[in-house]
Amino acid sequence: MSNIEPVPAATVVLARESAAKADIEILLLLRNSRLVFHGGHWVFPGGRIDTADFAQCERGLEYHAAVQAAVRETREEAGIDIDASQLVHTAHWTTPPRLPRRFSTWFFICPLLEAVTVSVDNSEIQDHRCITPTEALAAAAAESMILPRPTITTLEDIASLRSIDDLMRHVSQASIRVFPPDSIYYRPAEMGFQAV
Repeated sequence: MSNIEPVPAATVVLARESAAKADIEILLLLRNSRLVFHGGHWVFPGGRIDTADFAQCERGLEYHAAVQAAVRETREEAGIDIDASQLVHTAHWTTPPRLPRRFSTWFFICPLLEAVTVSVDNSEIQDHRCITPTEALAAAAAESMILPRPTITTLEDIASLRSIDDLMRHVSQASIRVFPPDSIYYRPAEMGFQAV
């Protein structure tokens, strides 16, 4: 099998403070088990960057299209409207070569500062859970939830944080996680991302 070029994509870690405990919760969505890519897995909202996402953004650069895709996919998959200005770029993952589906995915964190109602389509997305990172990792270890590797790594990175303030301080100070570290599909300055 020859190497397949990865499709640009975006995903969003939606985080809120828990009403029941001193912790943060994140939104995970259950993908339909019939889907080829991560079917039956619990994932963050997200998906491929569409042509329309490029058309709506500054100079057609991939980073800006990824922001548009993150907002659109969150609305489509979870029924939640988020503000693009709240998105913080934290990572970029490229699916390894020689797999039947490959994506080069921009990861964002988005704090939810107001209550939202999650609404899934019961087709591509079949269920949702608002859960602490620690609880999600424990469920994955117990094999009651299947989480892709990038999801596990992201949750491990934030599992020790207990508030939105802590989370946003952490992501503003942390380096962007890039996998693989020498990825030719992550060229941030060329693609429109300027670190502040």
